[in-house]
Amino acid sequence: MKETIKTDRREFLKKGLSLGLVAGGSLILGKTDLLFAKEAVAGKPDLVAIKNGEPDAMFKKAITLMGGMNQFVKKGQTVAVKPNMGFPRLPEVGATTNPLLVKTIIEHCYQAGAKKVYVFDNVVMPTSSNARNCYKLSGIEDAAKAAGALVVPADDFSYREVKIPHAKILKSVKVHELILDSDVFINVPVLKHHGSTHLSIAMKNLMGIVQNRMEYHMTGLDQCIADFCLHCRPDLNIVDAYRVLMSHGPSGPRDGSPAEVEMKKTLLMSRDIVAIDAAAAKIFGSKPEDIKYIKFGHEHKIGNMNLHELKIVTYAM
Repeated sequence: MKETIKTDRREFLKKGLSLGLVAGGSLILGKTDLLFAKEAVAGKPDLVAIKNGEPDAMFKKAITLMGGMNQFVKKGQTVAVKPNMGFPRLPEVGATTNPLLVKTIIEHCYQAGAKKVYVFDNVVMPTSSNARNCYKLSGIEDAAKAAGALVVPADDFSYREVKIPHAKILKSVKVHELILDSDVFINVPVLKHHGSTHLSIAMKNLMGIVQNRMEYHMTGLDQCIADFCLHCRPDLNIVDAYRVLMSHGPSGPRDGSPAEVEMKKTLLMSRDIVAIDAAAAKIFGSKPEDIKYIKFGHEHKIGNMNLHELKIVTYAM
């Protein structure tokens, strides 16, 4: 078994070198996937990419390569963790964030000394029954509570208005008070197809912390997504690309089947919300510049979608 793994890694590296995709321990992303070499770059990475592990193991490796959770969470701080659990779907459908990943993140927050960890999402069509179904069916509610998090009821939210200077469209918006009041914000989206924006990743996941998401759709969805990131930049972004919903997003097929899912078994981690979305787009098989909100975020100087300019650490498990 060990010899097979070594051979697979050699083939990854050989293929990357032949295509000019792996050089000097850094990483340039290919058209449809990441090519992984077990090498690091000097200094703290801008982005970490892990492949071929289970969600909890990939997170543990990624956070170690980023310098540990205590780089982000300090003793006595409150943490808001925002997964995607906006649809009443089972984890196998790929429409929501992996519950084991969320549980492991919460555990590491407490290990780093967090006082409280909150988990919530502003679900789509948030009637009381639908909200409860979203939280429960995703598996995230039970996983978060098992790790000691405070799961905030989706129908018990409070919002405050914030102004967004330099925004092109979204000049002000009402934001969940936990995001405004918590010391640390960890954004944990799932990578998936989206019918309107083509992809739903980290920048779009922030729509789940505002009160009126319909305003985005009515005035310019992609620009509003980018505009909001001028105000809100999570302390850490973690993209779940374990199961990737390749079509019928964002909710998945009507029958709730996992037929449109590809098992990519990948996890990305970065402070840079634009860079992580650019890398995730590559994993999906898209060009970052073709995803309008990524391009707009880059133009706003929120982050950098030019991955070849970044320090990227990769690891194949």
